[in-house]
Amino acid sequence: MAAFLRLPLEALIAVAVLRLLPRRARNVLAGLLGAALAVMLIIKIVDMGFYSTLSRPFDLVLDWPFFMDAYNFVQGNTGTAGAVAAIVGIVLLAVLVLAAMAGAMIRLAGFVVRHDKASVRTVAVLTVLWVIIAGTGLRANPGGPVAAWSTARMAIDKVQQVNAGLADSREFAKLAANDAFRDVPPEQLLTGLRGKDVFFTFIESYGRTAVEGYDYTAEVTAALDAGGERLAAQGFAARSGWLTSPTAGGGSWLAHSTFQSGLWINNQERYRNLVSTEHTTLTHTFQRADWRTVGVMPALTYAWPEQDFYGFDQVYNSETIGYQGEHFTWVVVPDQYSYSVLQNRELGAARQAGPVMAEIDTLSSHTPWTRLPQMVDWNQVGDGSIFTPQARAGESTRELWSNSDRVRAHYRQSIEYSIEALTSWISTYGDENTVLVFLGDHQPAPIITGENASRDVPITLVAKDPAVLDRITSWGWTDGLKPAPDAPVWPMDAFRDKFLTTFSD
Repeated sequence: MAAFLRLPLEALIAVAVLRLLPRRARNVLAGLLGAALAVMLIIKIVDMGFYSTLSRPFDLVLDWPFFMDAYNFVQGNTGTAGAVAAIVGIVLLAVLVLAAMAGAMIRLAGFVVRHDKASVRTVAVLTVLWVIIAGTGLRANPGGPVAAWSTARMAIDKVQQVNAGLADSREFAKLAANDAFRDVPPEQLLTGLRGKDVFFTFIESYGRTAVEGYDYTAEVTAALDAGGERLAAQGFAARSGWLTSPTAGGGSWLAHSTFQSGLWINNQERYRNLVSTEHTTLTHTFQRADWRTVGVMPALTYAWPEQDFYGFDQVYNSETIGYQGEHFTWVVVPDQYSYSVLQNRELGAARQAGPVMAEIDTLSSHTPWTRLPQMVDWNQVGDGSIFTPQARAGESTRELWSNSDRVRAHYRQSIEYSIEALTSWISTYGDENTVLVFLGDHQPAPIITGENASRDVPITLVAKDPAVLDRITSWGWTDGLKPAPDAPVWPMDAFRDKFLTTFSD
């Protein structure tokens, strides 16, 4: 209720201006003001949605593609009919709000004129009161200052945000032109990894809060310990640190492109500008150095022209990955199936000559964390149909998300599964020529982390060859699969150059 104990300056100015205008101009201005207020209300609601999922406000210039991502998420949980119905409902509601606010302002303008003397006195008294309250700094905590001008300030902030978004393109073009590895001869690249199969695995929503400081981290730590023991039994060792992601709660492709390019990609415009350049990526570097480059990306449900920019020889998307089981709500395939496809089509009997570099973008720990998969024997994975009973079991999204404690529990279980699937795959099929780098793409949504969580994610390098781990000694990373709280924290865009410098001559 404290948020409503506020005296908006904008309302006092609007009433004063409307009183001075002739009838026709007054009605036009009142309608425009009402529509403007409706637009600001809609933006505020969208901001609230972005804060709850991405821990930041909506960007009027750069964030429109997230609405398509939201549509895909709703479609994955409710079907096409449900997603279309949601869009129609949202559009109709927005139109209704616009019409209602415009009509209300026109009626208010008429009321002010009909009660002219009372309106003048009221505005005068409230204006004096606003000045006095503003001078004292009285606050209606947690609702902010009582003497408010938040709507005007929000409008100013959004205008400044638009200007900043437009200017960012020019700044980014200069950054992208600076590419330290573009002209390095191929024979000098990645010499410390020659003959190795190198895998970069992104574990969806695997953030710092999964392994540190929360009530569910003990179970995740136990899963990391078990995975470490599983790998150690096969002769593998690991080092771990932290990266700071450019995004939180969603927008995985921004993290992936930042990691790959060595550039800070924190909005969609930067992403679009990046993929229109010839900037060097990790994948392209491996391709130049004669690795076969593979992407396992089951979340891709559409044409992906970025394949050529990144430098992938082969990409397994939702259509080509060959999964015949039922989807786990929004999640297309369980992680174990993704690893099985890579193993069977690229690393086993079907292997082409030379080493393989692969990026695997996992999905099992993606929101909404319902109907979680379980491990099966690797020889039984097949075409994935074995997972269908698992995909049909458990709570629906609506049932689960009615209880935030259960949402956090399911999130934790999904991370445990993702860690188990990855470490089981490497311990089962890896050898002395296997090098694995796995990391989180971003922190989960605030329903998991709470407000004001960091954007740090764990990153781990696993190898059996001691020479590979010796090369990263100077990084100061922690032994094992879990980074220490005081392990180095790098911005995610620093990794590409660190990695290429360390493993190249």
